[in-house]
Amino acid sequence: MCKKFIIVLIWISFASTLYGAQTIQVWFHSGKGEEREVLNEQVKRFNQMQSEIKVNLVLLPEGSYNDQVNAAALAGDLPDLLDFDGPYIANYVWSRFLRPLDGLVNKAIIQDLLPSIIKQGTYPGDGRLYSIGTFDSGLALWGNKQLLEKAGVRIPTSVNNAWDLKEFEEVLAKLAATSGVKWPLDLKLNYGRGEWFTYGLSPIMQSMGGDLIDRKRWVSSGVLNSKASIEAMSLLQKWNKQGWVVNAASGDNKFYGEKSVGLSWVGHWMWQPHKKGLGDDLVLIPMPKFGAKAVTGMGSWNWGITAKSKHPELAAKFLEFLLQPEEILRMTNANGAVPARLSAIAQSSLYKQGGPLHLFIEQLKTIAVPRPFHPAYPIITSVYAEAVDHIIAGGNIEAELNKAVRKIDEDIEDNEGYPPFGK
Repeated sequence: MCKKFIIVLIWISFASTLYGAQTIQVWFHSGKGEEREVLNEQVKRFNQMQSEIKVNLVLLPEGSYNDQVNAAALAGDLPDLLDFDGPYIANYVWSRFLRPLDGLVNKAIIQDLLPSIIKQGTYPGDGRLYSIGTFDSGLALWGNKQLLEKAGVRIPTSVNNAWDLKEFEEVLAKLAATSGVKWPLDLKLNYGRGEWFTYGLSPIMQSMGGDLIDRKRWVSSGVLNSKASIEAMSLLQKWNKQGWVVNAASGDNKFYGEKSVGLSWVGHWMWQPHKKGLGDDLVLIPMPKFGAKAVTGMGSWNWGITAKSKHPELAAKFLEFLLQPEEILRMTNANGAVPARLSAIAQSSLYKQGGPLHLFIEQLKTIAVPRPFHPAYPIITSVYAEAVDHIIAGGNIEAELNKAVRKIDEDIEDNEGYPPFGK
């Protein structure tokens, strides 16, 4: 623990003898069980190690979390500190839910953050930092080495030697013809329509030159329904029609449980079940280069201090506690995520140079593309997920993307371009 942080805690403890403990309200999405367990333990330790600040932690269901935040904001009942999924920052800042972290969080901590964490937390409208995550995400292909070697395919090890589209489809075809393989690829369709479709599948489109929205003009027309986007969605539909993709009804464990799948397209959060199921047969493979460049997803749940918090300095002290390298590693050792600070990465057996998950660091530094930082993001991700769901099921690709474009651009037009973005 750094000396400055120890001095702060000593001062807080002294001040508490004069003024008593001040309660701050903290909201957290109740997602993965191991994340809840770590955060509950962190809150308990923080409350015990000092006596000026008492953290009251409230867990809210992940599925309806954004709706609950919006409802609380309308009622003027937001907490002091809350977590939220990264791409929602633009909507929250534009709606004046959050305050900048400049001057609240120690500069030394900010300077030690992964560039992708800074990128995720910075609002394009004014260039200020509004959120910080204790971890980032990693998206790649997980492979069953035994099945891949049996199929006789090359196994890439870095961004520089990733499969291109031609080789990737050859790999799928070879796996499909290999005994013991029921499906070549798991795209986690069992996750259902939602944020996964945007986070996990839009990189295919971005790799081929498409995108969800034009990030300069801030309109979707001509981008989401472009030739490149249509071609990318055609791939998804083709792979599914050919029987290469695990269907949604087959559940989650075909890759690491039954071991009947060669490749699993999913994020860091599956590290522990994958490693437990496959052991030394588990390999991490870089995102394919479908077009002119390879693209991976980035961004995850992060923390922001609300604009109407009466105790922003105290909320910042708790956030700084969560951002200590040892606290970051407690979380990332539990959930397999990418540590947010460079100093924590250097201490991580998983992510340091030579670690089994270091590829995620390489990808975040070279090919990561954030989901659009725009106030219309809730609409963008919702209608895109709907379109992908219909396309995978066999729907008309061009019609589905055109419908999504109309809904996105109508929302932007209804909000006069969401200034300053419209300018």
